[in-house]
Amino acid sequence: MPERVELWWARRQFSKGVDVPYPVGTYRSEWAAYPALIRQYHPDLNAGITLTQVPPAADVLLLWQCEAGHTFVATPSEQRERPGRERRRSAWCPECAAAAKPPRISIRAPGAEPAPRRRPPRSLCTKTPDLPVGEPFVSACAPKPASAVEARMRADVFAKLAVTPGFTAIRTARPFFDHLEVWPDILLAELRIALEYDSVGKHGLEHVGKREEVDRRKDRAVRAAGWEVVRVRIGKLEPLGPHDLVMSSWTTRSSERLIDALRGIRGPLLVDAYLR
Repeated sequence: MPERVELWWARRQFSKGVDVPYPVGTYRSEWAAYPALIRQYHPDLNAGITLTQVPPAADVLLLWQCEAGHTFVATPSEQRERPGRERRRSAWCPECAAAAKPPRISIRAPGAEPAPRRRPPRSLCTKTPDLPVGEPFVSACAPKPASAVEARMRADVFAKLAVTPGFTAIRTARPFFDHLEVWPDILLAELRIALEYDSVGKHGLEHVGKREEVDRRKDRAVRAAGWEVVRVRIGKLEPLGPHDLVMSSWTTRSSERLIDALRGIRGPLLVDAYLR
């Protein structure tokens, strides 16, 4: 059962027999991928204990303060899992999130039973062409590039490799949300490798918390279609797959690291055959 941070800290002091059971900085790398939570956490609200002294999986109640000034109590796990499909800064604060999306109020006659809420069945998009599983194609539903860095990465990759550009989707056997297709950031069709560019984004909402599980699900769909995935994880994001690359930023030398990763997947004989 979660306990107040003062009680949790005192119990750790007793069990470990030291005044400082977790020195400052112990969990810095684990929290680094959550810049929004770093901004919301204040030691003066939590008995002087810094966030880097709190294990991310600790069952402890911490006091947080959002940028709007709202204070609320949540465990580390609750905060790390809070961002869902919403791409709003308010997703990190329950009060801001509720204000941004207030509950719907239904009006019914006195004494009447509330109508059961039924979620309408989800139908698959009909724009996906009837292609063999694993076939790349140009999708009418694929989103546009999300950032300038992603566009730069795409340009650098195709400047290095003479593979077919322009594909935006892979046909899948099972639905990914409402589509029988997935949209990796970059497709190297001849190598059957999908590339993804991951960063936490402006508000620290992307590729963390619940959104990380969406990335894992997407990777499973890509691999089930006969492709492999390489994610370029920027900043403090941890790798999700065996071939992911962790970088501080995408630079002129990053493409060389990526080519080496491709060689590790498909072998230098095949990859080097496509080098310009």
